[in-house]
Amino acid sequence: MSKQELVVLGQDGAEGCCPTLLSAPMGEEKAVELARVFKALGDPVRLRLLSIIASREGGEICVCDLTPAFDLSQPTISHHLKLLKQAGLIDSERRGTWVYYRLLPAMTDHLSAVLANPRIQPLGPLETPVGDAS
Repeated sequence: MSKQELVVLGQDGAEGCCPTLLSAPMGEEKAVELARVFKALGDPVRLRLLSIIASREGGEICVCDLTPAFDLSQPTISHHLKLLKQAGLIDSERRGTWVYYRLLPAMTDHLSAVLANPRIQPLGPLETPVGDAS
């Protein structure tokens, strides 16, 4: 039986190819790149759009199914979708008169890896603190 250490892929530590926030200081260029993505996620409408797209069975959704989920105009929804697409979180494909959107999991996986702390077990679902009913 071999005594070699088993390397688990996707769990980058300080010595991995993709350092996390907790394992190495981030360079300016990387910070600017990631800030753009986090800014796109910093709006509740865009976060909900991303969630709807990502959770859709089949992996994609027509813009015609997204618009009714919000009390916003179609141009406003299109603007939010454009920002998510520019941030590299989603992609789109035109089919006839409709546009279909899908998640780009490589970007969400990358964000997850950057934020990961390999020394801590993940938390359960987020809970609203007592007295914070907003």
